[in-house]
Amino acid sequence: MLYLVEMTVNVPHGISPEMLEQMKIEEKQRAKELQESGHWKHLWRVVGRYANVSIFDVESHDELHALLSSLPLFPLMDIRVTALAKHPSTI
Repeated sequence: MLYLVEMTVNVPHGISPEMLEQMKIEEKQRAKELQESGHWKHLWRVVGRYANVSIFDVESHDELHALLSSLPLFPLMDIRVTALAKHPSTI
């Protein structure tokens, strides 16, 4: 199943720069793992925002939720998920 996932990170006021940097390092590693596994098919940065647009390929809604909630920055994210289906005009 394919999903369009839009993620926006909201950095809380008062978070220590060291904690945020560590979370970013861990986030990058986890994203790499998910891309290498084939679950995170595409990843694009949204210009001018701390946000991305991604395509995930997973077996179920529950699997997608588990993968997203495994991201270190998950507690700081607003996430919008859209299930995708093949368009009948696709060639």
